[in-house]
Amino acid sequence: MSQPIHVPNEIGPLKKVIVHRPDEGISRISPRKAEELLFDDIVHLSSMQEEHDIFTEILKAFVGDENVLETQTLLQEALSGTPEKREHIIEVIVDYEELPKSFGELLESLDNETLAQVLITGYYKQDDHILFDPIPNFIFTRDIAVTVNDHVILTKAAKVARARENFLTRFIFWAHPLFSYLHEEGKIINLNTIDEFPPSKRGENVSIEGGDIMIINEDYLLVGCSERTNEHALHSLKKVLFEKGVIKNVVQINIPSNRSFMHIDTLFTMVDENHICGYKPIIMDGLGSNVIVHRDDGTSWEFSSVADFFKKQINPLMKFIPVGLGISPYQEREQWTDGCNLVALKPGVALTYDRNPKTEKAFQEFGFKTIHAKDLLRQLKTGIVKVEDIENTIINLPSNELSRARGGSHCMTCPLERS
Repeated sequence: MSQPIHVPNEIGPLKKVIVHRPDEGISRISPRKAEELLFDDIVHLSSMQEEHDIFTEILKAFVGDENVLETQTLLQEALSGTPEKREHIIEVIVDYEELPKSFGELLESLDNETLAQVLITGYYKQDDHILFDPIPNFIFTRDIAVTVNDHVILTKAAKVARARENFLTRFIFWAHPLFSYLHEEGKIINLNTIDEFPPSKRGENVSIEGGDIMIINEDYLLVGCSERTNEHALHSLKKVLFEKGVIKNVVQINIPSNRSFMHIDTLFTMVDENHICGYKPIIMDGLGSNVIVHRDDGTSWEFSSVADFFKKQINPLMKFIPVGLGISPYQEREQWTDGCNLVALKPGVALTYDRNPKTEKAFQEFGFKTIHAKDLLRQLKTGIVKVEDIENTIINLPSNELSRARGGSHCMTCPLERS
């Protein structure tokens, strides 16, 4: 029987999601390696894990423990399948990391739980043996795969540092029984399949990350052209989506190719059908940005900004909540610390970081209540508040260490099911 993997929008009640708890590999990042591994700072791992645990506790309160899936657990379960598939992923990793044969033999000798841990962290704890670099950005599960209606897109990262994340994600979606029906029904779109997604005539490879993909409703898919996602990838994906009838409109959002604006979800995210939190200069004013709507009938329309597009094509009543109150230097500071990178748990209830006070004030001015995640968890535990009664609320997550990694709650979630 088909599993209910289906995401028709960004704000419907979240039902199932993939996350990744910060792992021990992060504790091995040195200042010299940080830039190479695309990690902006040196973090305190145990504090980061404590913050992430509060994040997942909130998720579990809303969707249930069994519906918050951890990548390491999924990988371990996928490794428990056929021996042939297990051998295949080991061969792929050994070959890619250019490891000696003895390392491959070591990996083959490990039990599935230990193997999953080593493939993610690069570290064999029992022997105090570093096999290869960590993949610290694996905590940003939004980037690894995106569910669009009833299909799953397996993305292809722009940077080499994220290649092992990609290998492991593809393995999970190939070998784990939860996703087997997607292959049987042809509902996996693998951007890493070179024959289906070849380089452009100019030799430009497909590059697209999940932070640049948002499904607004069952008819409109947003794809950002950014530092990490190129236009060739957008058009290659658009062609397949239209051929399969997955979506009717692919909306190209051009933003500056800048580390500060890595993906479109660093610039705006939806909170409910009438509210978007965004970075005013680009999203509302359209500086260095524009929007092109590609329709499945071959026509296209252009808009001057994201706000212009939403108001004219999606919802004329859409209101835009400016990160940092839309005032410099606060808007620049709080965009940098992911003030407009929120994930909706249901319409009007979303998670953000607690370190963006001007943005919190902006939410309050637009009629939203705000509460710290720790306070909410205490209220839920004592029964003062019930999940079903929480409405129109922005939940602030502890973020002293999580925010150093340059990704917010939207980045740290890979939704598999929304209603």
